[in-house]
Amino acid sequence: MTPTYGYYKNAFQGYPMPFAFVDVDLFDQNVQAILGRANGKNICIASKSLRCVSLIKRILAASPSFHSIMSYSTREAVFLAEQGLDNILIAYPVLGEAGVSNVCETLKAGKRITLMVDCQEHVDLLEQLGAENSVTIPICMDIDMSGRYPGIFFGVRRSSITTPEQALELWETIRRCPHVRLDGIMGYEAQIASLPDQPPRQVVRNIFVRALKRRSRREVITRRAEVVNALRKAGAELRFVNGGGTGSMESTIKEDVVTEVTVGSGFYSPTLFDHFARFKHHPAAAYAIEIVRRPTVNIYTCQGGGYVASGAAGPDKLPSPYLPEGARLIDQEGAGEVQTPIVYDGPETLSLGDPIFMRHAKAGELCERFNSLLLLSNGRVVEETLTYRGQEKCFL
Repeated sequence: MTPTYGYYKNAFQGYPMPFAFVDVDLFDQNVQAILGRANGKNICIASKSLRCVSLIKRILAASPSFHSIMSYSTREAVFLAEQGLDNILIAYPVLGEAGVSNVCETLKAGKRITLMVDCQEHVDLLEQLGAENSVTIPICMDIDMSGRYPGIFFGVRRSSITTPEQALELWETIRRCPHVRLDGIMGYEAQIASLPDQPPRQVVRNIFVRALKRRSRREVITRRAEVVNALRKAGAELRFVNGGGTGSMESTIKEDVVTEVTVGSGFYSPTLFDHFARFKHHPAAAYAIEIVRRPTVNIYTCQGGGYVASGAAGPDKLPSPYLPEGARLIDQEGAGEVQTPIVYDGPETLSLGDPIFMRHAKAGELCERFNSLLLLSNGRVVEETLTYRGQEKCFL
Protein backbone atom coordinates (compact mmCIF):
# COMPACT_ATOMS: atom_id res chain seq x y z
CA MET A 1 0.00 0.00 0.00
CA THR A 2 1.23 3.48 -0.88
CA PRO A 3 0.66 5.76 2.14
CA THR A 4 -1.69 8.68 1.58
CA TYR A 5 -2.05 12.01 3.30
CA GLY A 6 -5.14 10.79 5.10
CA TYR A 7 -3.38 7.61 6.27
CA TYR A 8 -0.61 9.55 8.01
CA LYS A 9 -2.89 12.34 9.23
CA ASN A 10 -5.16 9.85 10.97
CA ALA A 11 -2.27 7.82 12.37
CA PHE A 12 -0.65 10.82 14.02
CA GLN A 13 -3.81 12.48 15.30
CA GLY A 14 -3.07 14.20 18.61
CA TYR A 15 0.73 14.20 18.37
CA PRO A 16 2.19 17.70 18.77
CA MET A 17 4.13 19.00 15.79
CA PRO A 18 6.79 19.19 14.60
CA PHE A 19 7.70 15.51 14.89
CA ALA A 20 9.77 13.07 12.87
CA PHE A 21 8.68 9.55 12.10
CA VAL A 22 9.71 6.32 10.44
CA ASP A 23 7.16 4.13 8.72
CA VAL A 24 8.64 0.80 9.83
CA ASP A 25 6.53 -1.14 7.33
CA LEU A 26 8.34 0.72 4.54
CA PHE A 27 11.62 0.68 6.47
CA ASP A 28 11.49 -3.13 6.75
CA GLN A 29 10.73 -3.40 3.04
CA ASN A 30 13.82 -1.30 2.34
CA VAL A 31 15.88 -3.60 4.57
CA GLN A 32 14.75 -6.62 2.59
CA ALA A 33 15.30 -4.87 -0.74
CA ILE A 34 18.84 -3.97 0.27
CA LEU A 35 19.50 -7.58 1.27
CA GLY A 36 18.32 -8.63 -2.16
CA ARG A 37 20.50 -6.08 -3.91
CA ALA A 38 23.52 -7.28 -1.92
CA ASN A 39 23.07 -10.78 -3.39
CA GLY A 40 24.76 -12.51 -0.46
CA LYS A 41 27.55 -9.98 0.10
CA ASN A 42 28.08 -8.77 3.67
CA ILE A 43 26.60 -5.35 4.43
CA CYS A 44 28.15 -2.64 6.63
CA ILE A 45 25.52 -0.28 8.09
CA ALA A 46 26.41 3.41 7.84
CA SER A 47 25.28 4.76 11.22
CA LYS A 48 25.58 8.37 9.97
CA SER A 49 22.50 7.75 7.85
CA LEU A 50 20.43 6.40 10.76
CA ARG A 51 21.54 8.07 14.04
CA CYS A 52 19.14 5.93 16.02
CA VAL A 53 20.43 2.96 18.02
CA SER A 54 17.17 1.01 18.07
CA LEU A 55 16.84 1.16 14.27
CA ILE A 56 20.45 0.09 13.80
CA LYS A 57 19.70 -2.90 16.04
CA ARG A 58 16.52 -3.58 14.07
CA ILE A 59 18.55 -3.87 10.86
CA LEU A 60 21.20 -6.07 12.48
CA ALA A 61 18.48 -8.42 13.72
CA ALA A 62 17.05 -8.80 10.21
CA SER A 63 19.90 -10.91 8.82
CA PRO A 64 23.47 -12.03 9.61
CA SER A 65 24.44 -10.35 6.33
CA PHE A 66 24.27 -7.07 8.26
CA HIS A 67 27.50 -7.81 10.08
CA SER A 68 29.24 -4.50 10.82
CA ILE A 69 28.73 -0.77 11.39
CA MET A 70 30.46 2.21 9.84
CA SER A 71 30.54 5.14 12.28
CA TYR A 72 31.69 8.71 11.66
CA SER A 73 33.40 9.62 14.96
CA THR A 74 35.46 7.96 17.66
CA ARG A 75 33.05 9.16 20.34
CA GLU A 76 30.16 7.75 18.35
CA ALA A 77 31.95 4.41 18.00
CA VAL A 78 32.52 4.21 21.75
CA PHE A 79 28.89 5.17 22.37
CA LEU A 80 27.67 2.42 20.03
CA ALA A 81 29.93 -0.09 21.75
CA GLU A 82 28.41 0.96 25.08
CA GLN A 83 24.98 0.20 23.58
CA GLY A 84 26.08 -3.39 22.99
CA LEU A 85 27.14 -3.04 19.33
CA ASP A 86 30.41 -4.31 17.91
CA ASN A 87 32.53 -4.63 14.75
CA ILE A 88 32.66 -0.88 14.11
CA LEU A 89 34.70 0.89 11.43
CA ILE A 90 35.31 4.61 11.97
CA ALA A 91 35.07 6.01 8.45
CA TYR A 92 37.04 9.22 8.93
CA PRO A 93 40.54 9.82 10.34
CA VAL A 94 40.97 11.54 13.68
CA LEU A 95 43.72 13.79 15.01
CA GLY A 96 42.68 15.96 17.94
CA GLU A 97 39.16 14.56 18.33
CA ALA A 98 38.19 13.76 21.89
CA GLY A 99 37.56 10.11 22.54
CA VAL A 100 40.52 8.37 20.93
CA SER A 101 41.84 7.28 24.31
CA ASN A 102 38.34 5.93 25.08
CA VAL A 103 38.61 3.85 21.90
CA CYS A 104 41.77 2.30 23.33
CA GLU A 105 39.94 1.40 26.53
CA THR A 106 37.07 -0.04 24.50
CA LEU A 107 39.52 -2.14 22.49
CA LYS A 108 41.09 -3.44 25.68
CA ALA A 109 37.60 -4.40 26.87
CA GLY A 110 37.32 -6.74 23.88
CA LYS A 111 35.33 -4.68 21.37
CA ARG A 112 36.34 -4.56 17.70
CA ILE A 113 36.80 -0.97 16.51
CA THR A 114 38.89 -0.05 13.47
CA LEU A 115 40.23 3.49 12.86
CA MET A 116 40.83 5.14 9.48
CA VAL A 117 44.16 6.34 8.08
CA ASP A 118 45.38 7.70 4.76
CA CYS A 119 48.79 9.22 5.57
CA GLN A 120 51.85 8.74 7.77
CA GLU A 121 50.71 11.40 10.25
CA HIS A 122 47.57 9.39 11.02
CA VAL A 123 49.60 6.23 11.53
CA ASP A 124 52.16 7.97 13.73
CA LEU A 125 49.46 9.39 16.00
CA LEU A 126 47.70 6.05 16.44
CA GLU A 127 51.02 4.29 17.03
CA GLN A 128 51.77 6.77 19.81
CA LEU A 129 48.32 6.32 21.34
CA GLY A 130 48.59 2.57 21.12
CA ALA A 131 51.96 2.63 22.88
CA GLU A 132 50.67 4.95 25.61
CA ASN A 133 47.65 2.72 26.23
CA SER A 134 49.39 -0.65 25.77
CA VAL A 135 47.05 -1.74 22.98
CA THR A 136 47.35 -2.61 19.29
CA ILE A 137 44.96 -0.44 17.28
CA PRO A 138 43.32 -1.95 14.17
CA ILE A 139 43.42 0.49 11.27
CA CYS A 140 41.86 0.75 7.82
CA MET A 141 43.55 2.36 4.83
CA ASP A 142 41.28 4.72 2.88
CA ILE A 143 41.82 4.60 -0.90
CA ASP A 144 40.57 7.49 -3.02
CA MET A 145 38.06 6.39 -5.66
CA SER A 146 37.42 9.71 -7.43
CA GLY A 147 37.80 10.17 -11.16
CA ARG A 148 40.02 12.87 -12.64
CA TYR A 149 39.23 13.84 -16.21
CA PRO A 150 40.13 16.91 -18.28
CA GLY A 151 38.35 19.81 -16.59
CA ILE A 152 36.36 17.52 -14.28
CA PHE A 153 36.97 16.19 -10.76
CA PHE A 154 34.37 13.43 -10.49
CA GLY A 155 33.99 12.42 -6.86
CA VAL A 156 34.77 13.72 -3.39
CA ARG A 157 38.11 14.79 -1.94
CA ARG A 158 38.99 12.21 0.68
CA SER A 159 42.22 10.23 0.70
CA SER A 160 45.49 11.17 -0.97
CA ILE A 161 46.12 7.50 -1.83
CA THR A 162 45.20 6.82 -5.44
CA THR A 163 47.76 4.23 -6.60
CA PRO A 164 49.10 0.86 -5.44
CA GLU A 165 52.52 2.48 -5.02
CA GLN A 166 51.16 5.05 -2.55
CA ALA A 167 49.30 2.32 -0.66
CA LEU A 168 52.46 0.22 -0.43
CA GLU A 169 54.42 3.20 0.88
CA LEU A 170 51.94 3.66 3.71
CA TRP A 171 51.92 -0.09 4.32
CA GLU A 172 55.67 0.02 4.90
CA THR A 173 55.08 2.64 7.61
CA ILE A 174 52.33 0.57 9.19
CA ARG A 175 54.26 -2.70 9.28
CA ARG A 176 57.10 -1.04 11.20
CA CYS A 177 54.72 0.10 13.96
CA PRO A 178 54.10 -2.48 16.71
CA HIS A 179 50.98 -0.79 18.12
CA VAL A 180 48.91 -0.56 14.93
CA ARG A 181 47.71 -3.35 12.66
CA LEU A 182 46.30 -3.05 9.14
CA ASP A 183 42.80 -4.53 9.41
CA GLY A 184 41.20 -3.57 6.14
CA ILE A 185 40.87 -1.37 3.07
CA MET A 186 38.08 1.06 2.30
CA GLY A 187 37.24 2.88 -0.93
CA TYR A 188 34.08 4.95 -1.26
CA GLU A 189 32.98 5.63 -4.83
CA ALA A 190 30.77 8.60 -3.90
CA GLN A 191 30.42 9.73 -7.51
CA ILE A 192 28.57 6.49 -8.26
CA ALA A 193 26.91 5.79 -4.91
CA SER A 194 25.39 9.17 -4.09
CA LEU A 195 24.92 11.01 -7.39
CA PRO A 196 21.43 10.69 -8.91
CA ASP A 197 21.48 9.79 -12.60
CA GLN A 198 17.79 10.04 -13.49
CA PRO A 199 16.30 13.32 -12.20
CA PRO A 200 13.25 14.41 -14.21
CA ARG A 201 13.51 17.01 -16.96
CA GLN A 202 17.34 16.79 -17.12
CA VAL A 203 17.87 14.56 -20.15
CA VAL A 204 21.22 15.95 -21.31
CA ARG A 205 22.64 16.09 -17.78
CA ASN A 206 21.51 12.50 -17.09
CA ILE A 207 23.19 11.16 -20.24
CA PHE A 208 26.42 12.91 -19.27
CA VAL A 209 26.32 11.66 -15.66
CA ARG A 210 25.63 8.07 -16.69
CA ALA A 211 28.54 8.16 -19.12
CA LEU A 212 30.84 9.47 -16.39
CA LYS A 213 29.58 6.80 -14.00
CA ARG A 214 30.27 4.01 -16.49
CA ARG A 215 33.81 5.26 -17.02
CA SER A 216 34.38 5.78 -13.32
CA ARG A 217 33.00 2.34 -12.47
CA ARG A 218 35.60 0.66 -14.67
CA GLU A 219 38.37 2.67 -13.04
CA VAL A 220 37.12 1.94 -9.51
CA ILE A 221 37.09 -1.81 -10.14
CA THR A 222 40.62 -1.72 -11.51
CA ARG A 223 42.06 0.59 -8.86
CA ARG A 224 40.61 -1.27 -5.91
CA ALA A 225 41.79 -4.65 -7.19
CA GLU A 226 45.28 -3.37 -7.94
CA VAL A 227 45.66 -1.85 -4.47
CA VAL A 228 44.31 -4.88 -2.63
CA ASN A 229 46.38 -7.35 -4.63
CA ALA A 230 49.55 -5.28 -4.20
CA LEU A 231 49.06 -5.09 -0.44
CA ARG A 232 48.36 -8.80 -0.11
CA LYS A 233 51.40 -9.63 -2.21
CA ALA A 234 53.45 -7.43 0.13
CA GLY A 235 52.28 -9.41 3.15
CA ALA A 236 49.21 -7.49 4.35
CA GLU A 237 46.51 -9.69 5.87
CA LEU A 238 43.22 -7.91 5.29
CA ARG A 239 40.19 -8.90 7.35
CA PHE A 240 37.88 -6.86 5.13
CA VAL A 241 37.72 -4.79 1.95
CA ASN A 242 34.90 -2.24 2.14
CA GLY A 243 33.33 -0.43 -0.78
CA GLY A 244 30.20 1.05 -2.19
CA GLY A 245 27.14 2.85 -0.95
CA THR A 246 23.38 2.79 -1.46
CA GLY A 247 23.64 3.93 -5.07
CA SER A 248 26.47 1.66 -6.20
CA MET A 249 25.60 -1.73 -4.71
CA GLU A 250 24.98 -3.45 -8.03
CA SER A 251 28.49 -2.74 -9.31
CA THR A 252 30.38 -3.02 -6.01
CA ILE A 253 29.10 -6.49 -5.10
CA LYS A 254 30.52 -7.84 -8.37
CA GLU A 255 34.09 -6.99 -7.36
CA ASP A 256 35.86 -10.14 -6.22
CA VAL A 257 38.13 -8.29 -3.79
CA VAL A 258 35.26 -6.56 -1.98
CA THR A 259 34.09 -8.42 1.14
CA GLU A 260 31.45 -5.95 2.33
CA VAL A 261 29.39 -3.11 0.88
CA THR A 262 28.31 -0.11 2.94
CA VAL A 263 24.67 1.00 2.94
CA GLY A 264 23.04 3.76 4.97
CA SER A 265 20.72 6.16 3.19
CA GLY A 266 18.73 3.40 1.51
CA PHE A 267 17.03 2.43 4.77
CA TYR A 268 15.29 5.82 5.15
CA SER A 269 15.49 6.69 1.43
CA PRO A 270 15.54 10.52 1.52
CA THR A 271 14.84 12.68 -1.53
CA LEU A 272 18.43 12.62 -2.84
CA PHE A 273 17.87 8.92 -3.57
CA ASP A 274 14.62 9.29 -5.47
CA HIS A 275 16.18 9.44 -8.91
CA PHE A 276 18.57 6.55 -9.52
CA ALA A 277 18.13 4.42 -12.61
CA ARG A 278 18.96 1.04 -11.05
CA PHE A 279 16.83 1.01 -7.91
CA LYS A 280 14.08 2.74 -5.96
CA HIS A 281 13.40 2.35 -2.25
CA HIS A 282 10.44 3.53 -0.20
CA PRO A 283 10.39 6.93 1.53
CA ALA A 284 10.38 5.53 5.08
CA ALA A 285 11.36 8.63 7.08
CA ALA A 286 9.65 12.01 7.14
CA TYR A 287 8.55 14.78 9.44
CA ALA A 288 5.39 16.80 10.05
CA ILE A 289 4.98 20.56 10.41
CA GLU A 290 1.79 22.31 11.45
CA ILE A 291 -0.26 24.73 9.35
CA VAL A 292 -0.59 27.89 11.46
CA ARG A 293 -1.52 30.53 8.86
CA ARG A 294 -3.31 30.81 5.54
CA PRO A 295 -2.20 34.11 3.98
CA THR A 296 -3.99 33.40 0.68
CA VAL A 297 -6.43 30.84 -0.59
CA ASN A 298 -3.77 28.32 -1.73
CA ILE A 299 -0.84 29.10 0.58
CA TYR A 300 -0.53 27.34 3.92
CA THR A 301 2.19 28.67 6.21
CA CYS A 302 3.63 26.11 8.62
CA GLN A 303 5.63 26.57 11.79
CA GLY A 304 9.32 25.66 11.41
CA GLY A 305 10.43 23.10 8.87
CA GLY A 306 13.67 24.57 7.50
CA TYR A 307 15.86 21.51 7.96
CA VAL A 308 18.39 21.97 5.16
CA ALA A 309 20.89 19.24 4.25
CA SER A 310 24.65 19.65 4.22
CA GLY A 311 26.75 19.86 1.06
CA ALA A 312 26.93 22.35 -1.78
CA ALA A 313 24.00 24.73 -1.32
CA GLY A 314 21.23 24.29 -3.86
CA PRO A 315 17.54 23.42 -4.25
CA ASP A 316 18.33 19.71 -3.99
CA LYS A 317 19.43 20.23 -0.36
CA LEU A 318 16.08 21.68 0.69
CA PRO A 319 13.44 19.48 2.32
CA SER A 320 10.50 18.68 0.08
CA PRO A 321 6.75 18.66 0.74
CA TYR A 322 5.76 15.00 0.59
CA LEU A 323 2.05 14.83 1.42
CA PRO A 324 -0.49 15.96 0.44
CA GLU A 325 0.69 15.12 -3.04
CA GLY A 326 1.21 18.21 -5.15
CA ALA A 327 2.25 20.51 -2.32
CA ARG A 328 5.35 22.58 -3.06
CA LEU A 329 7.67 25.19 -1.60
CA ILE A 330 7.70 28.83 -2.72
CA ASP A 331 10.95 29.54 -4.58
CA GLN A 332 11.45 32.95 -2.98
CA GLU A 333 11.13 31.60 0.58
CA GLY A 334 12.01 27.91 0.55
CA ALA A 335 11.91 26.16 3.93
CA GLY A 336 12.45 28.52 6.84
CA GLU A 337 13.73 28.24 10.39
CA VAL A 338 10.49 29.51 11.95
CA GLN A 339 8.00 29.29 9.11
CA THR A 340 7.62 27.47 5.82
CA PRO A 341 4.90 28.51 3.35
CA ILE A 342 3.49 25.69 1.24
CA VAL A 343 1.53 26.12 -1.99
CA TYR A 344 -1.24 23.57 -2.44
CA ASP A 345 -4.10 23.45 -4.97
CA GLY A 346 -5.11 19.80 -4.64
CA PRO A 347 -8.24 17.97 -3.54
CA GLU A 348 -7.41 17.64 0.18
CA THR A 349 -9.18 20.08 2.47
CA LEU A 350 -6.50 21.68 4.66
CA SER A 351 -7.20 23.67 7.80
CA LEU A 352 -5.23 25.43 10.50
CA GLY A 353 -3.70 22.80 12.76
CA ASP A 354 -3.38 20.20 10.01
CA PRO A 355 0.03 18.66 9.17
CA ILE A 356 2.13 18.98 6.07
CA PHE A 357 4.43 15.97 5.75
CA MET A 358 7.95 16.75 4.59
CA ARG A 359 10.96 14.68 3.53
CA HIS A 360 14.57 15.60 4.23
CA ALA A 361 17.11 15.65 1.41
CA LYS A 362 19.52 13.42 3.35
CA ALA A 363 19.00 10.53 5.71
CA GLY A 364 20.44 10.75 9.21
CA GLU A 365 20.69 14.53 9.35
CA LEU A 366 16.98 14.71 10.13
CA CYS A 367 17.69 13.06 13.49
CA GLU A 368 19.88 15.98 14.54
CA ARG A 369 16.66 18.05 14.69
CA PHE A 370 14.51 15.69 16.75
CA ASN A 371 14.92 13.93 20.10
CA SER A 372 12.81 10.99 19.01
CA LEU A 373 11.25 9.20 16.08
CA LEU A 374 7.66 8.00 16.10
CA LEU A 375 7.56 4.48 14.66
CA LEU A 376 4.45 3.77 12.64
CA SER A 377 3.10 0.37 11.60
CA ASN A 378 -0.29 -0.65 10.21
CA GLY A 379 -1.65 2.84 10.57
CA ARG A 380 -0.76 3.46 14.22
CA VAL A 381 2.19 4.61 16.28
CA VAL A 382 3.72 1.51 17.90
CA GLU A 383 6.75 3.06 19.58
CA GLU A 384 8.65 6.28 20.19
CA THR A 385 12.40 5.71 20.00
CA LEU A 386 15.27 8.04 20.82
CA THR A 387 17.67 9.50 18.27
CA TYR A 388 21.30 10.27 19.14
CA ARG A 389 20.10 13.76 20.04
CA GLY A 390 17.46 12.31 22.35
CA GLN A 391 20.23 10.39 24.10
CA GLU A 392 22.05 13.73 24.55
CA LYS A 393 24.71 12.89 21.99
CA CYS A 394 26.12 15.29 19.40
CA PHE A 395 29.30 13.94 17.84
CA LEU A 396 30.13 16.52 15.17
